[in-house]
Amino acid sequence: MNCLDTAWKLYAAELRSWLRRRLSQAQDADDLMQDVFMKALRQGNQFCSVQNARAWLFEVTRNTLADRLKLQREMVELPEDLVAAGGESDAVDELTACLPRVLSELSDLDREAITFCDLQGMSQADYATHAGLNLSAAKSRLQRARQRLKDRMTTACKVRIDTTGHVEDFVPRPPLDAPHSGPG
Repeated sequence: MNCLDTAWKLYAAELRSWLRRRLSQAQDADDLMQDVFMKALRQGNQFCSVQNARAWLFEVTRNTLADRLKLQREMVELPEDLVAAGGESDAVDELTACLPRVLSELSDLDREAITFCDLQGMSQADYATHAGLNLSAAKSRLQRARQRLKDRMTTACKVRIDTTGHVEDFVPRPPLDAPHSGPG
């Protein structure tokens, strides 16, 4: 991994400076730098075949920063009157009970993409690296997996959508290990 060591020595100061201009705390920039270095390290010998190490490091740094900033967004609780007026919230919360069963019925690739990106919060760029795909292929795989999940949820849980696109009703499905009577 001499190529990573060389690239890091050449570009780390520039990356750190770029990050410090975008983050309020120097410690945050250093933490993010460590994340970027670990991502490069996980590339193993593939990193040595990158044609432009500086561009690769900056792209990964930008994506890592964007992912971190998304996670740091401040969430504000909705007032109770808005939650109660929504109506759909309860149906959607209850619909999540169908998710484990339907997820288990998807292909391994679909389940992996949805689990990593949507349930565990992995960035699509990190998922691409994990799955050995380029970013475009990973995004396509995730989009197709989400569509198959939606189709399966709609069919298996008999989801009814109203004219505005909101969940109106559904039929819950018990988990695979739960006793049930009749087909499920």
